[in-house]
Amino acid sequence: MKKYLLLILAVQFSFGQIPANYYNTATGSGYTLKTNLKKIIDNVNDGIASEHLHNDQGYAALWTLYTQSAFRDNYYENDGSLLDLYSENASGADPYNYTSSSQQCGSYAGEGDCYNREHLVPQSYFDNFAIDPMKNDAFHVFPSDGKVNGDRNNLGFGIVSTATYTSLNGSKRGANTVGAYSNYSGTVFEPIDAFKGDVARAYFYFATRYEDLMDDFYSAANSATCQAKNMFDGSINKVFSDDFILILIKWHKQDPVSAKEIAQNNAIYAHQSNRNPFIDHPEYVCNIWSTQCATVDLLTTESFLADSAVSIYPNPTNTNEVEIFTTESIIKLSLVNINGQIIKDIENPIFNQNSYKLNNLPQGFYFLQISAENGSLTKKIIVN
Repeated sequence: MKKYLLLILAVQFSFGQIPANYYNTATGSGYTLKTNLKKIIDNVNDGIASEHLHNDQGYAALWTLYTQSAFRDNYYENDGSLLDLYSENASGADPYNYTSSSQQCGSYAGEGDCYNREHLVPQSYFDNFAIDPMKNDAFHVFPSDGKVNGDRNNLGFGIVSTATYTSLNGSKRGANTVGAYSNYSGTVFEPIDAFKGDVARAYFYFATRYEDLMDDFYSAANSATCQAKNMFDGSINKVFSDDFILILIKWHKQDPVSAKEIAQNNAIYAHQSNRNPFIDHPEYVCNIWSTQCATVDLLTTESFLADSAVSIYPNPTNTNEVEIFTTESIIKLSLVNINGQIIKDIENPIFNQNSYKLNNLPQGFYFLQISAENGSLTKKIIVN
């Protein structure tokens, strides 16, 4: 009960810190809303009411920011140590702590030697185009263990299938999971569950604050030296690739805004005069990326069918048809496109020797929801 009471009080405190009329011009929906949010949080005088321009404080000022209470552990062990993305254990004792600014990097040989400033969107993604203010923006530059930061390097974030490296707090590096959320099989980095929403909202902020530069960043970035480029699609609207937008939304939904984020949002506002809209208003994510949010909702529908209970072949298909194989008693098949539109809705499909042919499929990317008497399962289908 104490934990939830503190969270409620922190939320109330947060809303008290939002300047009057700050989001009055956050109107519209979809990418129009994103553009209107950009005007509120950027460093351009857009002539809107109650304008608070992003005031870049420089890279060195981040060290001082990290000494403030909002960046200290007042939420887990409550020991005042640095809230490090890669050392904090949200459900038990931390493997190590940083308690002094003298522990700033520095050189390191292993975890726990020193902490530094990690760019969640790697510098290598934007440093071929520009450096400031992106390099210094506290909404995506988090304090983190130097060794783990180096081990993550410039990887994008994702859901690791089999870890080839695991930090002491459980953060992982390895091949991304190929499944309903993504087809990407390259190497990614996965933070612990307690901070996945924090990472996602940092990315949504970056996509909004630097909206007009996102195509330039993408064009200038070298995918060979910045593997995080795979997270983006080169557009200024959707911004993220199909392989990562669903993962980010999933993390945003599964790890809601915390008291830690609320406190840091207020501290960063005092530091650089703008805010992260997706901490103040988490609903903005699905107001903007509504189609992708609907897809995530479909994928996270409670399922009692094991993934192995149904197989689909060939997938991807080049023949505009697939065969569905299962021994389960199927009562409904629903084929939904990436925009959430139902393409086929088949009640009580008749299986012949445990096989059903789904044909006349237009080219595209689909989700097939398979409903049985004891549950449901969603599979991804690609028609080339």
